[in-house]
Amino acid sequence: MASFAHVAIDGPAGSGKTTVARRLSERLGILYLDTGAMYRAVALLALRAGVAVDDEGAVLRLARAHPVDIRLGGATPLGFRVFAGDEELGTELYGNGVSTVVSVVAAHPLVRELMVARQRSIATLGPVVMAGRDIGTIVLPDAPVKVFLTASVDARVRRRRMELAERGVAIDESELTAQMLERDRLDRERPVAPLRPAPGAHLIDSTDLSIDQVVDAIAGLATHPAAPGR
Repeated sequence: MASFAHVAIDGPAGSGKTTVARRLSERLGILYLDTGAMYRAVALLALRAGVAVDDEGAVLRLARAHPVDIRLGGATPLGFRVFAGDEELGTELYGNGVSTVVSVVAAHPLVRELMVARQRSIATLGPVVMAGRDIGTIVLPDAPVKVFLTASVDARVRRRRMELAERGVAIDESELTAQMLERDRLDRERPVAPLRPAPGAHLIDSTDLSIDQVVDAIAGLATHPAAPGR
């Protein structure tokens, strides 16, 4: 059996990185983790508690009081289960309210520090495909395979609407487009771990590619590492 090391996949919302990362992990037979789910869990905690998401101290206290944990669960829609303390979180993680504020929560330096420590701890368990916005730049900067996955805004909105519909969440296309553009801006401009390609990352535009084509491309990189794409 082939031996694989960490694969870091970064990209904006709706670029397909969650679906690609899960299928890639199945292809390679290694662990999978979407780090965005961890920040969504913290955002959901804040919304439930009525805590202002821009109050870093209050959000951090919630995250510490209800530690976010990821547990493998191949039979689940995500491929893993998300917990906050003893409570398993479900479709609320991907609701409109959480999507609107998660970038604000993820921009807090101390919250990121807490989540990154947990993500790195998970990576010590063995090879992992990890997807997020700062995997190649911050969480796993030494990953031998780093990918920055992107797509046009229209393609990302279409994919996200389909993804949400499968989870029973309906949202207007124009509203989702505005949310996605604003989230892109916040992710790019945040002072801590802004969204950007990691040094040495392979750039893949998935606008006109199928999921299988993207997975094939990254699996090829993991099997036969080559010079970074430009």
